Amino acid sequence: MWPDDWQIDHDTLIDAGGYMQKLKMYPYFDIAHYLLTCISVRQDLGTTSLTFSRKHPFSCWLSAMLMSFAGSFLASFLLGEPIISPLKHHQDVILASVVWYLVFYSPFDIIFKLAQLSPIKTGLIVVKEIQRAHKIAAGIKYSARLYPESYLVQIFVGVSKGAGSGVVKIVEQLVRGSWSPANHEILKPSFTTKACVIASIVFTLERHSMYVTAPHDLVYLCVVGFFIYFKLAAILFGVQDALLPIENVICAIFMGGIFDAFAKAVNATKQAVRNNRVMSEEEILAKEREKVQKRKKTQAGNQMNGDSKKNN
Repeated sequence: MWPDDWQIDHDTLIDAGGYMQKLKMYPYFDIAHYLLTCISVRQDLGTTSLTFSRKHPFSCWLSAMLMSFAGSFLASFLLGEPIISPLKHHQDVILASVVWYLVFYSPFDIIFKLAQLSPIKTGLIVVKEIQRAHKIAAGIKYSARLYPESYLVQIFVGVSKGAGSGVVKIVEQLVRGSWSPANHEILKPSFTTKACVIASIVFTLERHSMYVTAPHDLVYLCVVGFFIYFKLAAILFGVQDALLPIENVICAIFMGGIFDAFAKAVNATKQAVRNNRVMSEEEILAKEREKVQKRKKTQAGNQMNGDSKKNN
């Protein structure tokens, strides 16, 4: 089907995965991450973003820092480490602050407008997804050294490193004075969070040689491709949550959906039978007696009202 020149052997894929793992995140991948994070903060502020950044610069900066290092903050909290430790590298804080300043205060708003262009935004998203896979793998590797027997902790830390911004967003909104607990990521997880859960499970199982026996470099490459593919599908084709149909089926089978539907069907059938069946003579006589009693009560009430009017 394909030309021979297009075939990629197994070793080439493994080499590509190994090369991708060795990429240094600082500074280019981090710049893409900080750019998209600050843009999301600005978009969350809406039309008042520039006004807010002028009136409350420190709150705006703190919001951007919370979102930029959200994964590390959350992972540190889960592992019992100092929450402030993600800020120990001054070069990361300086770089994130410079990106924040350019997004909110650049002349003629040029940085924000350029980042919104479709080709540039697509490139930034691809770079960010590569970094996301790197963070998840690094988080699982670090937590596996601390808790080698706890798969759940490793998965939690991996998800926190990859999708921590969604969980920390509620704190970031509180800093800006616009708290929205009803839209919390735990209540309504986005596709990014769900994808990070899947990637964390795959990395954890692969690390412990359970069910996933492929080489680590190949698994890493597949996870990166998974993130990039579905992120580009969301941008180019509007596919917001590709896992939603699978979720609906799983919930219908294992989370009571089938039994709830069966109970509703049984109740509806019973109600239809009650409405359509022929009443017995006793039920007809009982209903007639009720009508006669109601009629007598109504007549007695009308007579009492008439007597009271005559007396007046």
